[in-house]
Parts: sequence; C-alpha cells; structure tokens
Amino acid sequence: MCDSFNGGLCPPAQIFQESLCGNFNNPTAAAVTTTVWSAPAGAYFSGTFEIFNSASSPVATPVTATMSSTPAGALSATSGNSDAQSVDQPTDFAITVPPGANGKFSIILYKRVLA
Repeated sequence: MCDSFNGGLCPPAQIFQESLCGNFNNPTAAAVTTTVWSAPAGAYFSGTFEIFNSASSPVATPVTATMSSTPAGALSATSGNSDAQSVDQPTDFAITVPPGANGKFSIILYKRVLA
C-alpha cells in the first residue's frame, strides 16, 4: 500500500492512449451490424469514437454505431459525412452498415495504468 501523505512513495498513474482505425463495407442486400471493438468493463476510462460514411454510399440510409458506455453513445452519418462522440467507461463499439455503404471508423481509447 502506498503512503501518499508521507512523501508520496508511489509514482503517479500513467495515462496511455491507444488508437484504432479501420474500414467497413457492406456489399450485401441487408444491413449488417458488426462489433468492431470490445473490452472488459473498467479497462478504459474514456474513448472517442468516429464513423465516416463515404460519399459513394447510397444516400437513403445512414451508417449508425453504438457504444456501450456510461452513458450509452450513438452515432449516425449520412453519405459523405462523419459523426463522433466521446464517452466514459466504454466496453464495445458496434457499427450498422446499410446495403452498399462503405466508410471508415476511428477509435481513441484512454487507459490509466498504475506504475
């Protein structure tokens, strides 16, 4: 156990940032939902999630995404647009891609690690 009141014998926690990104594409005739990232509860204290729906995607239906977090997060991007949101305590990120849509996603995660 660290005695922070008597000289701070323990080093401060370190904050690590992790970045993930990828592409999505749905050549099928039905919407497809895919969980592109997940982690155990408490693994990350914060995260920023973004989706970009390519301008070549059909205009009718947006690409959507959900984040299990506190509070829950949701994204929606029409053709040629993006949407982003930062959330606390994220545990998963799922993207729903309508038929013919394609684009990119980006995730930035923050983790506190005790030295």
